[in-house]
Amino acid sequence: MSQFFKYITILLMLGICAGLGAQAADSIAPDEIIRRVADDVVSALKADKDIQAGDRKKAYALIDAKVIPHFDFVRMTRLAMGRNWRDATPEQQKQLTDGFRDLLVRTYSTSLTQFKNQTIQVKNVDSRPDESDVLVHTLIIPSGGQNIPVDYNLERVPDGWLVFDIKVDGVSLVTNYRNEFSDVVHRSGIDGLIKVLEDKRRLAAKQ
Repeated sequence: MSQFFKYITILLMLGICAGLGAQAADSIAPDEIIRRVADDVVSALKADKDIQAGDRKKAYALIDAKVIPHFDFVRMTRLAMGRNWRDATPEQQKQLTDGFRDLLVRTYSTSLTQFKNQTIQVKNVDSRPDESDVLVHTLIIPSGGQNIPVDYNLERVPDGWLVFDIKVDGVSLVTNYRNEFSDVVHRSGIDGLIKVLEDKRRLAAKQ
C-alpha cells in the first residue's frame, strides 16, 4: 500500500488541469486535459528544489492552491462514508468533508517531497452513454521498477470536469478509507470520526 500513497500524489497534481490555458476546461476532453498537463507538472516538480528537499509547507501550499478546486471532495467524502453519510447532519457532513480534504492534502504533500523521475502516459477513456462520468486510464512509469496502472474517475459539472476517485493498480482511494471510517463510526459515532480527522490534522501540522 505504500506505493498507493507514493504515486497518488502525482495523480493529485494532475488535477491542476483546468488552470493551465486560456481554453475553457469544459471544452477539453478529460483525457486531453490530463495529457496536456502531465509534462508540465512533472517538469515543475523536478525543477522545484525546495519540495525535493522536503519542504512540506511549500508542497501543501502548491496542492491547496492548484489541486483542491478540481476535486469533488463532497462526493469523495460521501462515497468514503458509505451509508453513514446520510446519518450525518449537514454541519457534520461539512466537517467531515473539510477534515477528509485536509487529511488527503497533508498526506500527499508529504509524499510529494519523494517525487523522483516518474512519467505519466495517458491510455484511453471509458464513458457512460450520457458522458456524465468518465474513466481515464493512465500509466505511471517509474525510473525503475514496474509500471503502475492508474484510473481517474471524473464527473462533468457546469465548469468542466472534477475528479471524485482515483484507482492505483486497482485500489480505490475512496474504498481505501471506507473501512477505516466505518470502523471509527461504529466505535465512536460520526462525531468520533470528526475528532479523529481533526487530531490527524493537528498532528500533521506539527510535523
